[in-house]
Amino acid sequence: MAFVAATLAVASAAHLSGHVHGRSAPYDADHAGIAEAIICAVLVYGAATVRGASARARPVGLVATGFAIIGFVVGLNFTARGGHLPDVAYHVTLLPVLVALFVTLLRARPTNHPASAESVAEKLH
Repeated sequence: MAFVAATLAVASAAHLSGHVHGRSAPYDADHAGIAEAIICAVLVYGAATVRGASARARPVGLVATGFAIIGFVVGLNFTARGGHLPDVAYHVTLLPVLVALFVTLLRARPTNHPASAESVAEKLH
């Protein structure tokens, strides 16, 4: 998640700074940059939550990754119709990475967190 978020940060900056332009409508570099920034933020939150290994890590990771998949599909739709080949290649390359991540999270077993000192003490008494 963090890797894809980092690529989205770079892509967003490139779009919003005017370094990337599409061929024609419906492609809009500003809209792409904003969408990429939003997806990036969601993935950063998801990655941080998963890294923290809290009880909600898996559901948050699934929602964040699912959101990114939907965003990439929408982005691919616009990019395929009005973007350039590198933009299309970016979406086509990272979409399977996101799908694989989603499937991995979906199939992962919930982790058992180590018991806190208080819960261990309660069980001993």
